[in-house]
Amino acid sequence: MLIAEPRDTFGAIDSRKKSIMEFPVQEVFHYKDQDHFPQLLLQLNSLRQERVFIDLLLCSDNQEIPCHRNILVSSSPYFKAMFCNNFRETQQNRINLKGVSATILSSMVDYVYTGQITITMENVLPLMQSASMLQYGHLFEACSVFLQGQLSPDNCLSMVRLSKILDCTSLREKAREMAMRSFSDVVESEDLRELSLPELMGYLEDDGLCAEEEQVFETLLAWIHHDPFSRHGAIHDLFKKVRLRYIHPTYLFQFIASDPLIQSSSLCTEVIESVRRLLFSVSSLVAGDLNALWGAPRRYACCETLVLVGGRKNNEQTSREAILYDEHTQQWQWLAKLPVRLYKASYVSIHSILYVLGGLTINTQPIKVCTTVYTLSLKTNYWREAEPLLEPRFAHQSVSYLHFIFVLGGICPDRKVCDSVQRYNSMFNQWEAVAPMPEAVLNPAVAAHNQRIYMFGGEDAMQNPVRMIQVYHIARNLWSNIETRTVKNVCAPATVLNDKIYIIGGYTRRMMAYDTKANRFIKCANLKERRMHHSAAALNNKLYVTGGRYINGQDVIEDSDSFESYDPKTDTWTSKGTLPYKLFDHGSLSMISISDKSNPSRV
Repeated sequence: MLIAEPRDTFGAIDSRKKSIMEFPVQEVFHYKDQDHFPQLLLQLNSLRQERVFIDLLLCSDNQEIPCHRNILVSSSPYFKAMFCNNFRETQQNRINLKGVSATILSSMVDYVYTGQITITMENVLPLMQSASMLQYGHLFEACSVFLQGQLSPDNCLSMVRLSKILDCTSLREKAREMAMRSFSDVVESEDLRELSLPELMGYLEDDGLCAEEEQVFETLLAWIHHDPFSRHGAIHDLFKKVRLRYIHPTYLFQFIASDPLIQSSSLCTEVIESVRRLLFSVSSLVAGDLNALWGAPRRYACCETLVLVGGRKNNEQTSREAILYDEHTQQWQWLAKLPVRLYKASYVSIHSILYVLGGLTINTQPIKVCTTVYTLSLKTNYWREAEPLLEPRFAHQSVSYLHFIFVLGGICPDRKVCDSVQRYNSMFNQWEAVAPMPEAVLNPAVAAHNQRIYMFGGEDAMQNPVRMIQVYHIARNLWSNIETRTVKNVCAPATVLNDKIYIIGGYTRRMMAYDTKANRFIKCANLKERRMHHSAAALNNKLYVTGGRYINGQDVIEDSDSFESYDPKTDTWTSKGTLPYKLFDHGSLSMISISDKSNPSRV
């Protein structure tokens, strides 16, 4: 028989005490019952429905809605002021609410007790008005959010007007934002023609308006023609909101200037004549009476983008690709392909139109030097043929200034380096020959600034470097030479930024900034490699350098897919990644697009 040993009861208790003491004692426990408030509301609502402790009846349309006075006081500043001050309603058990229908009032009382309500297009406006009157701010904003979800270009102007009546800031901001962003669609609505003059001017003068200036002008015309008798006198005030600097000259002088409304206003015709004198004088100096209009900035919706076109891709002889880089999204996107393959064409942009000029067609029989000019608008993403060059050429340079495009030198069909210069006047869609350059050169760096075209360096027909700056005065149609040992660039781009001309590489790592006023060069931070056949463009106060060819450490020439930016404020280079493919002898252009438009497909 086994006999159990007696337990040490007191020892066990001491052991438990010891183990408990090893853990800290929690003296305070903050408990929050998540279900308390929902359950409380449910109970209060049940009491209301059973008419238990009811001490108030809200009346509307001969209907009575039972309530608890303290619940209403707790939920609304309106009822708190009504029942907690020396008003007569303090002593009343029945309150008639005028201006609120029984259906809406019943829904709002349900909302007070449950925190839930159904908002529809049928009840949103009376619900919003009642919420405003009875000071239920969260319900008011919920109605605003619902209406914001119904916004479209067809109704956004009406919503702006409604938001002013309701004094709803959030709805007004969202509706106006849509009107600004989708202005191209909004202009088709009847609501726009019903705007008051101050309302219309508020839209047209806003920097954030997503519209081309031609459309801004057509909008004001449509608004005036809707009620010409009373609105005719507003033409000058509205016309001043059009940013004439960014309108194509052909549209300005052939369409706007000939419009009867414009011609009926001496003030409008004076403005147009001032612009005409400015453009025909090829001057960068703006008269005082025009300066305010001419100096207006581009609208924020006008987004600067970088476009690369043509050139030689991945060791191919030619490329038809055109791609766009959006600096904000840092994405490359495909554009429509060039209609043909061109070898050593030139590339330029003017009035937000991309031009591809001349070149050698090497994939056709027979191979020929062409005069063809192709244009691409980012708005349509479609290539068209434009007025051809006067003479065929390839390996030439092109540059734009105001409403002119200049095509300089190059190689003619007889394979000789030519010194001739052609000028395209976009105002009249005409080409004309101008004074030839003093010395025919190939692959110079070319830029236009302050009524002059500058040609830096290049090489002669024997491939010897030309240490010279050739300067063409546009208004005088005269050339001059500046000999300098500083210039020694071949196959380098030149770009204007902040009143300086940057010459970037050209069989060298060196980058120089030329100060045209002081006639001196400023040394800038070097490129990483000796670079040539690359391209550059100015975008948002920075230089973007793309592709080209470079000489590696073993003195071997390789194609490049590099993509870099230069900040003149800090004199530093930053890598932007790589291009979608290796590329050289291509065009690199800064172009303006309207940011609300749908983008082409991404690369």
